[in-house]
Amino acid sequence: MKKVVTLGEIMLRLSPPDKQRFIQAKGFDVIYGGGEANVAVSVANYGLDSYFVSKLPNNPIGQSAINHLRKYGVNTKYVKRGGDRIGIYYLEHGASMRPSKVVYDRSNSSIATAIVEDFDFDEIFKDADWFHFSGITPAISDLARDITLEACKAAKKNGVTVSVDLNYRKKLWTTLEAKECMTKLMKYVDVCIGNEEDAEKVLGFKPGKTDVTQGELEIEGYKSIFKQMKEAFDFKYIVTTLRESHSASDNGWSALIYNGEEFYQSKHYNIRIVDRVGGGDSFAGGLIYGMLSSEDFKYALEFAVGASAIKHTIFGDANLTTVEEVETLISGDASGRVQR
Repeated sequence: MKKVVTLGEIMLRLSPPDKQRFIQAKGFDVIYGGGEANVAVSVANYGLDSYFVSKLPNNPIGQSAINHLRKYGVNTKYVKRGGDRIGIYYLEHGASMRPSKVVYDRSNSSIATAIVEDFDFDEIFKDADWFHFSGITPAISDLARDITLEACKAAKKNGVTVSVDLNYRKKLWTTLEAKECMTKLMKYVDVCIGNEEDAEKVLGFKPGKTDVTQGELEIEGYKSIFKQMKEAFDFKYIVTTLRESHSASDNGWSALIYNGEEFYQSKHYNIRIVDRVGGGDSFAGGLIYGMLSSEDFKYALEFAVGASAIKHTIFGDANLTTVEEVETLISGDASGRVQR
């Protein structure tokens, strides 16, 4: 069984039910999630040996987050206990032309105050096949940046394939901070995942005339920056999701991959959104599974796109789908007919 390691923060998510606005809410739905934690759940659902690395407070809320991961088959032996609090984020679900909104309350969370010495990365990456992190983790704090760098170094030293989801978050750091930090980490990365905003804000590459707010994609622009990214960082694969945001409720969804020789664009899906949060994470999880289970990078991309299309129909951060369900979709059955 292939061993996949992810590093990041899992948070407590609080969201008003039934797409209510914050100001209307008399209670909140409780969910646990976060970028790399969501990826860990995805790959565990696909039958891989999934490990999540983080730090959580030694209290009932921290334990609840760990229980959430364990429920879906994620190994939490490398989660350090300590610190004062779990990060929180509040999510107001959008609908139609009203966008979703996120409010963070994550300062001084346990992982933000963790130190490199909390983790034995040589032990963590022993017999590992894949390591995944995102641009969210080093954005949390200076200490988290140090931890991410040491994890990347250890993964490379142990011969582990490294993937990154650039995941720029303007509420966590500036573009200058992101570029300075992430550019240094790219030399350890084999597979780079990011959308058009990530490529521009984190690495400085802008994909032509693409404007997702108008539902317009210029594929040739993406191909141009992929070539530039390959030349600059020598990634083995460069991948982007292609989101056409028609509204908060309806998106077009596909992806593009480049292996240094060939570009391949996936099938396109029109999706009616139940919960958009975690869509990119489910794509990363699907791509990791696809690349570890097949030598065909085109299959890996189709699996990732299909998996993430399904995620948009599932409430919560994590993609609670199976290999069989994804295979059915990418084989051409998108009917949604009742299965009896």
